[in-house]
Amino acid sequence: MPPVFRSLIYVPADKPRALAKARGLVADAIIVDLEDAVAPDRKEDAREALREALAEPFSAPVLVRINGLSSEWATEDLLAALAARPEGLLVPKVESAADLERVADALDQADALDRISLWAMIETPKALLNLAEIAASSEKLPLKGFVLGLNDLAKETGVRPAHDRGAFLPWMMSVIAAARAYGLVAIDGVLNDFGDDARLEAECEHARALGFDGKSLIHPRQIDTANRIFAPSAEEIAEAETIVEAFARPENAGKGAIGIEGRMVERLHLHVAESLLARARAIADRDQA
Repeated sequence: MPPVFRSLIYVPADKPRALAKARGLVADAIIVDLEDAVAPDRKEDAREALREALAEPFSAPVLVRINGLSSEWATEDLLAALAARPEGLLVPKVESAADLERVADALDQADALDRISLWAMIETPKALLNLAEIAASSEKLPLKGFVLGLNDLAKETGVRPAHDRGAFLPWMMSVIAAARAYGLVAIDGVLNDFGDDARLEAECEHARALGFDGKSLIHPRQIDTANRIFAPSAEEIAEAETIVEAFARPENAGKGAIGIEGRMVERLHLHVAESLLARARAIADRDQA
């Protein structure tokens, strides 16, 4: 089954009550955050809360976002994360494959390379320039996907964010191209204004149309919208089932293209339909878990 990552919600690691509530959220993944959401004087408290929180199971896979590799906190973050045994590590400020190799070496030394996946934050100009190299590292490293950091990209480039996110479009499509070339998951960046439901809806629709698998979130109220929009609709499922059923008929065996309801449908559309139905099944399984 394809991975299901419609909604990935950040939870500050130094907030035990928030971590406890996150244990039952219906997000597809929980990102326990040791980086931006935690003040410098709270880093050690955050690591201890992380270890305690992950001693009990969550309803969704847990990723831990460590501090940047050039920071003074990265080494202790890695040690704490390894002890907590999350499903994945979200590495911020990744700018090259070498950055991920450093983290993978630490996982290897702890015999954790086969059980902890890597996720790369794409949030600097150098990351954009090196996307192909970073994505290609998945051929030898357990890189699972990209998480887009548009806030940091705006800060680093001077781009003024607008509601339509038009200035970000080339970067977003570059992330999609690199992710799809190497079979990686691609996750859209956060919407900071968690009270703006209409804008969240628009950003999720926009990201899904571009090919993103899901969206990173900062508030539980955003989860349902992301889960709904990044899942195939009933109409899409019905159309996909029609295509699969049509190609399965004996008279269409071996045909490269057939007519369905007045339009020409090729086998590439069959593959798309099969992928969509597989995703729908994976989402149904996830939601019933």
